[in-house]
Amino acid sequence: MAGCLLSAGHGVTLWNRSPGKADGLVAAGGRLAATPRDAAENADAVFAMVADDAASRAVWQGPDGALASIRRNAFAIECSTLSAAHVQQLASAARETGARYIDCPVTGLPDAAAAGTLTLLVGACIDDIEAARPLLEPISSRIFRFGEVGAGTAYKLLINLMGAVQIAGLAEGMALAQRLGLDGETVAEAIVAGTAASPQVVRHAARMARRSFDEPTFTAALRRKDAAYGVELAHAAGLAVPLGEAALSWFDTASRTDPDGCEGKVVDAVLARG
Repeated sequence: MAGCLLSAGHGVTLWNRSPGKADGLVAAGGRLAATPRDAAENADAVFAMVADDAASRAVWQGPDGALASIRRNAFAIECSTLSAAHVQQLASAARETGARYIDCPVTGLPDAAAAGTLTLLVGACIDDIEAARPLLEPISSRIFRFGEVGAGTAYKLLINLMGAVQIAGLAEGMALAQRLGLDGETVAEAIVAGTAASPQVVRHAARMARRSFDEPTFTAALRRKDAAYGVELAHAAGLAVPLGEAALSWFDTASRTDPDGCEGKVVDAVLARG
């Protein structure tokens, strides 16, 4: 995402908790900052993409967080998948500094991020989105506005909870196929060609069949985190989500089994539970 902003001609100051990961961006013209506070100083906009609420809180609101130096009317653009409660709290803190908060989770794999073809799921006032459009367009191919701040996160959490259900359902099907002695690759090919297919199913079926879990694009632990935030949001809205809760349970097991592994390894958790 930072590379796309650089390619579009924007000046970009970078901060990463693992500084070496920014070396390529520095070589492309970015400036490496020592802290998020340093990175945000005098910026027109501050983007964040981190794993969870705790990481978001640290980069925005910690002692060296971006909100300590963000200037009035600058955009605070949070692209991470976070809990609904944290987004509202963070948006309030940003507004207290005079910044304009854009709730902007994204969908798309790492190659889409590198190509600038992410889909942005935005919650913000229309005027702020239009003013920020020159910053949002270089990283995206589509921008959906779901409403005011919090609405983008609400959609991201519900769609990711649906995705967790689909992946867990696929894992159960693949585990049953294995228990019945069916050829895994033939099963995966038939599932992808059939009515049960979805982008999540298509993405994971062959990997599950082949046990090809190297170089994951998303971990079981992160999928579990998203599902937990989604279930929390549903409960706050007064809605029971038994399928979502069942998927969360599967990802709890998968995350404990292999916290650093591919989310496709949920099939092994299904097999382990019998």
